[in-house]
Amino acid sequence: MTALATTADTAYELAAFRDGVRAWVDAEVAPFVREWDEAGSFPRELYRRAAQMGLLQLGYPENLGGTPCAMAFRLAAAQEIARAGSGGLMASLFSHNIGLPPIVAHAHPALQQRIVPEVLAGEAIAALAITEPGGGSDVARLRTTARMDSTDGNHWVIDGEKTFITSGLRADWFTVAVRTGGPGAGGISLIAVPGASPGLERTELDKMGWWCSDTAHLRFEGVRVPADHLIGPENAGFRMIMANFNGERLLMSAGACAFAQVCLDEALDWARTRQTFGQPLVAHQVVKHRLMDMRMRIRASDAMLQEVCARFEAHPNDPDTVADLCLLKNQATQTMQFCADAAVQTLGGMGYMRGTKSERIYREVKVMMIGGGAEEIMKELAARQLGL
Repeated sequence: MTALATTADTAYELAAFRDGVRAWVDAEVAPFVREWDEAGSFPRELYRRAAQMGLLQLGYPENLGGTPCAMAFRLAAAQEIARAGSGGLMASLFSHNIGLPPIVAHAHPALQQRIVPEVLAGEAIAALAITEPGGGSDVARLRTTARMDSTDGNHWVIDGEKTFITSGLRADWFTVAVRTGGPGAGGISLIAVPGASPGLERTELDKMGWWCSDTAHLRFEGVRVPADHLIGPENAGFRMIMANFNGERLLMSAGACAFAQVCLDEALDWARTRQTFGQPLVAHQVVKHRLMDMRMRIRASDAMLQEVCARFEAHPNDPDTVADLCLLKNQATQTMQFCADAAVQTLGGMGYMRGTKSERIYREVKVMMIGGGAEEIMKELAARQLGL
């Protein structure tokens, strides 16, 4: 992956990278996705294989074992892995992309070196723990607390619960949002919590989709964490969380566009081979128009993705850019929803059968529309960024 150790984004480099990821997905991921989905998990070894391909390291500093690169490479990786048709695989395999950024941006160097290189090498798993049973998107009202142990002053003691945590069962490190101060956004901090900490209990959650992604409910009962595991200044966590969400939403948008394309590809292949009333299904005008509606929405969403990505990479804190990023997340996931529904309709009875990519994506689309910020929240955040 040394070829990506520069921000140069030439068409040749990007095409070569995309080809390499596609070949890896075709050989080591796509043939096993249904098996992993039915099993409710995928092999931990896949983290190491993804690291050997250089995929886990994309966008991280070299001194921490990463590969600095333009955002286009990260989007390409997300798009190519999405071709396997499993959002659950993507969510867990790349959970470090929401767990590590606050550590890389704000933790002290010793904590960074303890956590990040091992995760990027595929030897450890990182996750983000923000959402609570009664909180959802209202991060400012979280209730999990962290207090400094008055007996020695060298440990935080954490009590509370988190839910819907991706990689929650297997994670070796959690970036946990806690309340260290008063009410509201100003009293929130982030703390890195080892997964093996005494007092941390994990419970598996069953889901509509994302079957092969482990999702857990976490309970913290007197979990003691060294004081130096605080990420950044005390009570400054809310802004870190909001910034982290923006990167997550961009990658989710790229995945949603790619999943929509998977649905179109499967529907088109089926329509060309399926015979109805003495002719291929695609010969019927209503089917052709449905396929063109899918293509139209995908192309529009892809164009918005590329435009917002370029602006976000140049000016990540620009209000107009952040507003459009929120709307992009809605646009991309709505496109995914439309295409999943249209593909299942085109495949007919076969589209309702387990084993087709469209059936799996149809089950998974709702979590994409909710995770990272629900549609209603995205509209509200976009309006606020624009001063409305």
